[in-house]
Amino acid sequence: MDTAVPPLVLDIDGTLTDAPGRLDPRVFETLPTWGAPVVLATGKAFPYPVSLCHYVGIEQTVVAENGGVVLAAGEVSYNADKDAAQAAAAEFVARGGDVGWGEFDAVNKWRETEIAVNLSADEDLLRDVAADYGLEVLDTGYAYHLKTPGIEKGDGLRTVCETLDLDPAEFVAVGDSENDASTFEVAGRSYAVANADDVAKAAADEVLEESYMDGTLSVLRELRD
Repeated sequence: MDTAVPPLVLDIDGTLTDAPGRLDPRVFETLPTWGAPVVLATGKAFPYPVSLCHYVGIEQTVVAENGGVVLAAGEVSYNADKDAAQAAAAEFVARGGDVGWGEFDAVNKWRETEIAVNLSADEDLLRDVAADYGLEVLDTGYAYHLKTPGIEKGDGLRTVCETLDLDPAEFVAVGDSENDASTFEVAGRSYAVANADDVAKAAADEVLEESYMDGTLSVLRELRD
């Protein structure tokens, strides 16, 4: 590890992307040359960040599904109850709800520990069903995540650090959403990009002037100087 730069824990959507959600190509220029571990921490299904690490050319070290599943040093750990989430989602649909992703649900097809529901869904009904099953609903601004309570991205970062024998306080975190707040609490230094929601901004050590990947790059350039 290059002691000149700290390890990173980075959200993906809204942080490594542009406003429409497309991956910013500068990711491919910046992350492979970072001289310290890079953790991708996301609400997306497990295969998405794993695949992104592969194509970017960095170690596959990820916190996926809001902390529900973690990969570090080739070790996978599952920290949430997928069966309960699936049962609650089925009950939500039985009561007239719509998960909202169409006939081919690529959002949940490979999801291991939770169920993501489109923001167009009936939120009140979803929260009622979640309560019946002892689950919580997390609004990330991109989807409602039907998930096990008390499992967060920050817990996933702790798991990564235990596996890799790293100190979470050494990490710099960048994110944009409520689900990044727990990561901000665990990492030593945290930044919310300008497009972040109010919860993320309140939890971050610093709110950046620039949005999306522009904001993230501003942090990384400063850390390298």
